[in-house]
Amino acid sequence: MAGHIPEEKVDEIRKAVDIVDVVGEHVQLKKQGRNYFGLCPFHGENTPSFSVSADKQIFHCFGCGKGGNVYSFLMEMEGYTFLQAVKKVADQTGHPLPEQFIETQQPDHDPESQSSLDAHAWLTKLYHHLLRNSKEGQEAYEYLLQRGFTEDTINRHQLGYSPSSNDFVVTFLEKKGFHPQQMVKAGLLNTNEQGGYFDRFRGRIMFPLRNHLGKTVAFAGRATGSQEPKYLNSPETDLFRKGRLLYNFDLARGSIRKQNQIILFEGYADVISADQAGIQNGIATMGTSVSDTQAQLIKRYADKVIICYDGDDAGIEAAVKAAKLLKKAGCETNVARVPNGMDPDEFIKKFGGERFRREILDASDPYTSFMIHYLRRGFNLQLEGDRITFIERVLQEVAQLDRAIEREHYLNEIAEEFQMSMSTLKEEVEQLRLQHPKLDSMDKRRHTNSTSSKSVHHKLLPAFHNAERKLIAYMLKNPFIADKVQEELGGSFNITEHQVIVTHLYAYYEDGHESDISHFVERIEDPSLRNLVIHLAMSPLAEEEVSDKEIDDYIHRIRLENSDRVDIKSLEAELKRAEQHNEPIKAAEIAMKILRRKQELKNTH
Repeated sequence: MAGHIPEEKVDEIRKAVDIVDVVGEHVQLKKQGRNYFGLCPFHGENTPSFSVSADKQIFHCFGCGKGGNVYSFLMEMEGYTFLQAVKKVADQTGHPLPEQFIETQQPDHDPESQSSLDAHAWLTKLYHHLLRNSKEGQEAYEYLLQRGFTEDTINRHQLGYSPSSNDFVVTFLEKKGFHPQQMVKAGLLNTNEQGGYFDRFRGRIMFPLRNHLGKTVAFAGRATGSQEPKYLNSPETDLFRKGRLLYNFDLARGSIRKQNQIILFEGYADVISADQAGIQNGIATMGTSVSDTQAQLIKRYADKVIICYDGDDAGIEAAVKAAKLLKKAGCETNVARVPNGMDPDEFIKKFGGERFRREILDASDPYTSFMIHYLRRGFNLQLEGDRITFIERVLQEVAQLDRAIEREHYLNEIAEEFQMSMSTLKEEVEQLRLQHPKLDSMDKRRHTNSTSSKSVHHKLLPAFHNAERKLIAYMLKNPFIADKVQEELGGSFNITEHQVIVTHLYAYYEDGHESDISHFVERIEDPSLRNLVIHLAMSPLAEEEVSDKEIDDYIHRIRLENSDRVDIKSLEAELKRAEQHNEPIKAAEIAMKILRRKQELKNTH
């Protein structure tokens, strides 16, 4: 399975990385006991059932059943082949790979997409070089410095400048071996009526737009003079989908993980200014409103989001839409209010990062407070009709809150402001919740772990089935137990999947390996068997100590089932012979014996 890389090298690379760090780049994890838990990235869920073991270096979802080691995770998450997953981990850990592997490594993308990625990478370097070193780029560079961007910030975000010449970039790309027509498709060049090619972004300050792996997949260009439009983005391509990417996510991801919080801005300049001011968990949408995909991505990485849009009317309306979508995705959502119609970039430039953090971010309103404040804008509360409508709208928001203490807090505020009875307000909210039964069941769902249904399912398995699973769990942990089982049972497990697993396990230990689940699962190619092994290794019983008597009891139960099955098979063979010899009375007697034997087995399970 290791392809051109020796198994020892694959194992060495795997051991050099912590699976928690790799998974944590894609899933927001929280430590609970020995393991880390989060929402499964492979299926939709509201309650975390996805577990990562730092001790065993494996992951497992008790909901959908997927599991494996760091290579399996990258293959599932990124669509990598096994070899690509090994190379990814090797790059992260700084392990050199054999030269013949590097030569035969397949690209992550099809040739056309790879060519587009390469072109974007070259232009990112070119634009940045021209900003810093060309006479024409000097004006743009001075403009950025005047806007308050430091040299370090310009370098960190690889800001650049596209020259005003029509053919400079065209010539550059052609010399690098890129066909102009393909570059038009990639969104880097345009064509004129005469069929000529020219740079799409000429005469603009360039902001590279990177994917979550840090590779440039598009650009945003800002005019420095009277050029129209003021902002120009790459068109959507196979590599660039506005609704799927978040600006600066690759740079912010580490800070987001540490703080468990995301600051969502509207513009690239806001993100960069905040980053320069030490607020490094900021991201932005790509010039569009938040999409469902982006909301789910945000939720995967952080529990809390602070929306920090412009303080003008358009910014407030956009914040409302974003807040509703993020709240729906399950995020704890706050909305910051930037005063006097300013945008975050302007506020930071004028008052500094510390004041921005203290007065804007730390003072942000929880979702419900923000919505109540927003709703006031649409009503004249001096008018009785408007007051009643406003209170009804507020109660609809309050009714959606999961926690009773939050509901009471806001109802108290309404009761005091409008001199209303708390009992009346509570009754109205309860009626609204009854109209939407799912609101009343949210708390129950939130506290119900999907593993409980799985554990109940396994308790209902026949005794011999549970005995085999428990035995395998202990064998995975302890090679001495595996030796004992091999000597007394061999491969005589009753479940076919279990027979295959123990056969692999016996061979694994006979090769001189110690217990290492993350290593062992690489030997199992069948995904369902691999997931079963991971499930058993991650089960709580695998952590428990087991006595020799318990092991003997499990072996005895498995042998009994094996013997019983042999007895029934023997009776079934007799029945078949009686039927073939036209002995109906004897056949009926044997059939009754089989039924009684099966019933006895059922009762003992």
